[in-house]
Amino acid sequence: MTDRGWYDDSEYHEAAQRAERAARFGWTAIAGTAGVLGCALITLVALVVVAVMAGLYVVVAMDY
Repeated sequence: MTDRGWYDDSEYHEAAQRAERAARFGWTAIAGTAGVLGCALITLVALVVVAVMAGLYVVVAMDY
């Protein structure tokens, strides 16, 4: 028999802690990626709005 007792579940607790750390890292990575994509989308929309406004300015300026 092994030296550990019948009810020794330390390996289970270690595995549960590793799984919890991995899940936390995963959610952090997902949140970071979503944040970066959100910022990129906002920047893209702002650039499109500026381009449309510049185009409208050029069209209006050509009439004068």
